[in-house]
Amino acid sequence: MSASDTASIETQALKANLRREAGARRKQAHAAHPQAGLALMQHFKQSVEVPAGAAVSGFWPMGEEIDVKPLLMQLHAAGHPIGLPVVVKKGQPLIFRQWHPGMALVSGGFGTEVPPPSAPEVEPQVLIVPLLAFDAEGYRLGYGGGFYDRTLDKLRTGSAADPLAVGVAFSAQHVARVPRDDYDQPLDWIVTEKAAHHFASVPAEVIAAMHQVW
Repeated sequence: MSASDTASIETQALKANLRREAGARRKQAHAAHPQAGLALMQHFKQSVEVPAGAAVSGFWPMGEEIDVKPLLMQLHAAGHPIGLPVVVKKGQPLIFRQWHPGMALVSGGFGTEVPPPSAPEVEPQVLIVPLLAFDAEGYRLGYGGGFYDRTLDKLRTGSAADPLAVGVAFSAQHVARVPRDDYDQPLDWIVTEKAAHHFASVPAEVIAAMHQVW
């Protein structure tokens, strides 16, 4: 076994441990902040610039994920086509089917709710991304399937305009460092119920202190 293989196995073990810890922290935050989705919507609206008419992908929250439904409603009302993620096949990038308020969703596997197969596909210019944990360098911990990493890699290498990846979470989901592999895709923004942060605008010398700001 090569050194890189050993390092990857160790990273996966660190990720698995952090998923358990982060899931518990998110559960507590979800119970403590029932109106977090409304605060998140306001911080997103005030800070993240979405080009006029740009397609945006979101997700239908499940379990203790922060409620992005108010944000999706607001973006739809502002004229942005909204797509929700659909798993096509294990190991493949996501596709996004168009959603509108009042649409009846169907089961998409993995506990997700998605638009029906008859809904047209959209290619998002802005992706609102769920997560279990995030750090001050813009890395996120997902659920282990790698779907968003593959999707962001595909869009970032195959699109004329570089898509914007916006992680959404409770502030309590911030950790000192997310374990990462070479294929892990960083976020451009993180938006919580407390604030919005653009990682490209953060000077390197203050990264270590930013856990006080989330």
